[in-house]
Amino acid sequence: MDTDLFIALLNPTIALALGAAFSMLWFHQRHRPYLAVLAISYSVSAAGFLLQYFTLPIGMMPTKLVSNVCFTIAGCCLAGAIVARNGRQVPYLAMSALMGSGLSALMWFTFAAPDLTWRILSMNFAFGGLALLVAAELRPVRRNGPIENILFILSLLSGLNFFVRTLVVVILHGPFTSYDGFYASTYWTTALLTHALLSLLIALCLFTAAALDVMKALKTETHTDPLSGLLNRRGFEERATVLLERCAAAKFPVTLVLADLDHFKALNDLHGHAAGDRVIADFAAKLRLAAGARGVAGRIGGEEFAVLLPLSDLGAARLFAEAVRTLYSAGSVDGLPPGTKVTASFGVAARSGEEALQPLMRRADEALYIAKRNGRDSVRLSLERSETMFTPEPLRIG
Repeated sequence: MDTDLFIALLNPTIALALGAAFSMLWFHQRHRPYLAVLAISYSVSAAGFLLQYFTLPIGMMPTKLVSNVCFTIAGCCLAGAIVARNGRQVPYLAMSALMGSGLSALMWFTFAAPDLTWRILSMNFAFGGLALLVAAELRPVRRNGPIENILFILSLLSGLNFFVRTLVVVILHGPFTSYDGFYASTYWTTALLTHALLSLLIALCLFTAAALDVMKALKTETHTDPLSGLLNRRGFEERATVLLERCAAAKFPVTLVLADLDHFKALNDLHGHAAGDRVIADFAAKLRLAAGARGVAGRIGGEEFAVLLPLSDLGAARLFAEAVRTLYSAGSVDGLPPGTKVTASFGVAARSGEEALQPLMRRADEALYIAKRNGRDSVRLSLERSETMFTPEPLRIG
């Protein structure tokens, strides 16, 4: 195969393959629209590269313009997808200003004051600015993981490539006066090779990111209770165990609050399972709100919930439980008849020394049992210490 033809087809082939791969990913993960945008980006860039070599019936210069419009669309889609995937707001205005300026300069130096060198500089500087804009958006999240950091570095390298490589080649081998021999020039060869390398590296990072997203989602599903939105028992125990280890190392106090909905089976039988589901979801929402970002909350049984509170002593945890109990018993649940009161009972235990999760849960459960036995809709504290054999009666609150 002719070397020039091979180089000409290298980038379109890579881009089409990557576009097809991202299309397949999006087909199986429709809830991640950035994958579809990546598919569009690489597919459109393939058209842009092909139009650099093959002229449309509209003429050579209009074809070059269409090619650069394709590159602009592809670049904006790629930048937007990378930024969106990392949870950042896509800077549409800045992107439009950068690429609009680049295309305006391109058209000026194509039709008003024809100059190939300035056409090259105009578009390369616009793409360099776009790459650095992406790097600026990724800077706050680059420490979130290796993928984010690598994408940040690749964005910086892409920006430097468009600025530094272009200037160095133009200074050493320019100016370029026409397209005669242009596609065999040092500029075009280095542009194709660096673009192919960076495209592959960025695509590999994004493929890895998509795979990690899937793994994270699967882990979340296996650790989350779908009805309440809280951690399930397995997820709660794993998260709580890690938190207990951290608090033990830092000598921080920890308390555990167990909660159980009162007369839940009777409510289910009387009003139906749909009403029971709404009761669980409503209580879980209030518990999540009260626990905030610091506490670890989970649904560990049918109508039983747990919250691990770091940096909280027994008194603070009691106030937490009382607040949730009062808020819940004073409210109403959508779908239940007016005036229907739903309450919950709570058992609270403070960690003793480096007590493990299971004995801590046992003590909180004993306090909860006393709350249920002595009238429900109340909070009980466990004053038992795991190091002693003496088990005093938990206090009755209220």
